[in-house]
Amino acid sequence: MSSMAVQVRFLPEDITVTATEGEPLLQVAARAGVVIPTGCLMGSCHACVVDWETQPGAEPEVVRACLSAIPAGEATLTIHLYHDPTW
Repeated sequence: MSSMAVQVRFLPEDITVTATEGEPLLQVAARAGVVIPTGCLMGSCHACVVDWETQPGAEPEVVRACLSAIPAGEATLTIHLYHDPTW
C-alpha cells in the first residue's frame, strides 16, 4: 500500500509543496523553505503551534508542528503560520 500525495499550502507565504501521508510537518516545511519556529521539539513550549485546515473552509485545528505529521486521507492541507516575535 503506497502513501498518497498531499498538497500542503503554507500561508501567509502562499507556498505549496507535495508531501506524503505520515511525513513530519517540520520536514515538509523545511523542504518548502518555510520556517516554523521550534523550541523544545516535544510540544511543551508551544513555539511551533500552527493552524491547519484539512478541507477548504473547514474550522482550522490547532496543532504543534513538532509532533504532527501529514494526515492520511486528505488531498490538501492548508497550514496557517504564526509569527511570534519571542521565538
